[in-house]
Amino acid sequence: MSDLKEVLLGKIAAGGPVTVADYMGECLLHPKHGYYTTRTPFGAAGDFTTAPEISQMFGELLGLCLAQTWIDQGRPDGFSLAELGPGRGTLMADILRVTKMVPGFHDAMDVVLLEASPALRETQKEQLTGYDVTWIDAIDELAQQPLFLIANEFIDALPVRQFSRDGAGWREHMITDKGDKLAMALAGAVPVAALEQRISDTKSGDTVEIRPMVVGFVQPVAARIAAHGGAAIFIDYGDWRSLGDTFQAVKDHKAVSPLAEPGQADLTAHVDFEALSQAADTVSVTSMTLQRDLLNRLGIETRAQQLGAGLEGDELEAHDEALRRLTHPQEMGKLFKAIALFQNGAPPPPGFET
Repeated sequence: MSDLKEVLLGKIAAGGPVTVADYMGECLLHPKHGYYTTRTPFGAAGDFTTAPEISQMFGELLGLCLAQTWIDQGRPDGFSLAELGPGRGTLMADILRVTKMVPGFHDAMDVVLLEASPALRETQKEQLTGYDVTWIDAIDELAQQPLFLIANEFIDALPVRQFSRDGAGWREHMITDKGDKLAMALAGAVPVAALEQRISDTKSGDTVEIRPMVVGFVQPVAARIAAHGGAAIFIDYGDWRSLGDTFQAVKDHKAVSPLAEPGQADLTAHVDFEALSQAADTVSVTSMTLQRDLLNRLGIETRAQQLGAGLEGDELEAHDEALRRLTHPQEMGKLFKAIALFQNGAPPPPGFET
């Protein structure tokens, strides 16, 4: 039995079943046994691969998108270039490399990374050697200045609460003990204020997921953009409105049971982009767009041709496969979506539509 499993079973024995959100929080960020606090899980040697690890094109195009937004807003002198959950630092490294060519951008920026994992912070320091980087623990530590922010596969790892509808009430999904194992259970049916509006578009038995922490991240970001300018881009897998059980675990690039090995697998759930949009009520919000469409509008085909021009054989095949993985509808192109926040009255970031 894993150390974290013992901790969780002891917690349940002492206080009763825990919510899926509490379970996710312990599994991902427990100070001694948490998934992100004890390892660097990204890439082929890890448990999963994110878009920046697939190809430099992803970070390059988004970096130029942010830089053009900075230009469109009058090139503010002194701004935060921030990333939430920066993984190994690959995305920010690609952004910084490509934006070197934008006059004045690097002179005006403060690079800020929000990262909870000590292990990942060390990896990011190595990846971003030569840059002056500030690490923060909480979103409220962002400076009161223009903010140009990106969050790729960040929201999906925030803890979710799950509810199944039962008539006019909702039964929360809980995690309990069953001998020496963890098991799912349902709490009694009660009204849930946060789900009152979902009665009209659900039926008994339907599952809905909510992320209470989204507001705590999105509202402070929106407040800085509203007051000082900038933009924020969120990219993740999910859809416009939560419906269905999407709680999942990945280990060694394969789906596993979320309860089998707590702390040893990545836990996520799909993002509700409608809820994200509603939390940003002080700024303008673009329409949700497919990752495929966003990257195509930003010119990924042209960039792919440029990078592929000098390649042949296995290298060219790998390059073409990376493009396919990022944009094909049966790969990441349709599953992943993007949305952007921007100051009222300003143009939306390139590649996005309102």
